[in-house]
Amino acid sequence: MALFTYEAKELFQWLTDRTEMVVVDVRNDKDFGRFHVEGPFPFSLLNVSYYDFMEMEEEAVAQVPRNCSIRIVCAKEGSARYVAEILERHGFKDVGYLAGGIKTWGNLLVPKSVATGKDYELFQFIRPGKASCSYGLICGKEMMLFDPSRNLDFYLDFAAAKGCMVLKTFETHLQADYIAGSRDIAQRTGATFYANDGDFKTSKNPYTPLTDGALHTFSLGGPTVRVLFTPGHTPGSTSYIIDERFIISGDMIFINSVGRPDLGGQAEEWAEMLYDSIQIVKQLDHRLLVLPGHYIDWEEANKDLVFALRLDEVLERNKHIYGIDNLAAFIDFIKANMRPQPEEYAVIRLVNANLRQEEEDRREELDLGKNECAASAYAKNQEAQRA
Repeated sequence: MALFTYEAKELFQWLTDRTEMVVVDVRNDKDFGRFHVEGPFPFSLLNVSYYDFMEMEEEAVAQVPRNCSIRIVCAKEGSARYVAEILERHGFKDVGYLAGGIKTWGNLLVPKSVATGKDYELFQFIRPGKASCSYGLICGKEMMLFDPSRNLDFYLDFAAAKGCMVLKTFETHLQADYIAGSRDIAQRTGATFYANDGDFKTSKNPYTPLTDGALHTFSLGGPTVRVLFTPGHTPGSTSYIIDERFIISGDMIFINSVGRPDLGGQAEEWAEMLYDSIQIVKQLDHRLLVLPGHYIDWEEANKDLVFALRLDEVLERNKHIYGIDNLAAFIDFIKANMRPQPEEYAVIRLVNANLRQEEEDRREELDLGKNECAASAYAKNQEAQRA
């Protein structure tokens, strides 16, 4: 079999289908440790540096299992092709390399149907490389987006395939872990860009301010989108309740944990807001289906690989957080789980606020890597490492 290229969406499908293969990442160990391919099910993953293949070819080749399908990943494609050619010379028969490099995995969006009603469709767009989710709500020939990433072509192509136009685009907060797409989508399509003054007032974004409790609708009726201010992760954190059945919670409610309030450098002040928002969440209809902005790992997905869970189950699963009954104890919990945020986050905030411009290559670099937005699990992980 001749060498071939494959695309990120094919890799995801193979991982989902549990195809027998070995993924060989040939980046250096630092870049690999920061961000690498992860899938919904276990698979074989090796990190053997491109430089090892250059300088110690025999030893590097010996680390790669024979008689297996090999799928190579590198930063920009060229190194993966080089390694693939080496493996082919050594008699490997089924060797492919990722077209476009790891950034194509980082930008991949996988659409999943959350609900199909008589007059609307709700989709979750999973971004495996960022462990994040954006959303699309379609009614008639119109579409609303929630927390879109910078992969504009995906959303516009998806809308076109559904025969609709983007009407509105909403942000749940000023993102720190990835470059948001609402501003650019609004410029490309004429859609209205909605955001919360609590985060965006000092930005240079051409947005329309949200109002707590306001209802957003489509031109011809359909489901309502109710705005619910839930500050804490950031001062302007906002959730959106769709058709009184679903809550797009951004970084407020996670399936495992809640959003961390220390990313802005004001942990105690924001923790107080988050504690108050938690009290609001506990009073919501417990039948609401929570649709989070991020996930920690694939174990949170349901059998259809959708990240969604009823609010009552979320509250039960996270009762060690939602059961904290006083502010002082909650602040202690937050302090116990604080950790340094990635250096890139400060720059990403400025880019998302339209206060700093970066070249495309730098934007790609900033946008790679998993999120670190959950408030818990850190202390537990540290204890496990020390055990």
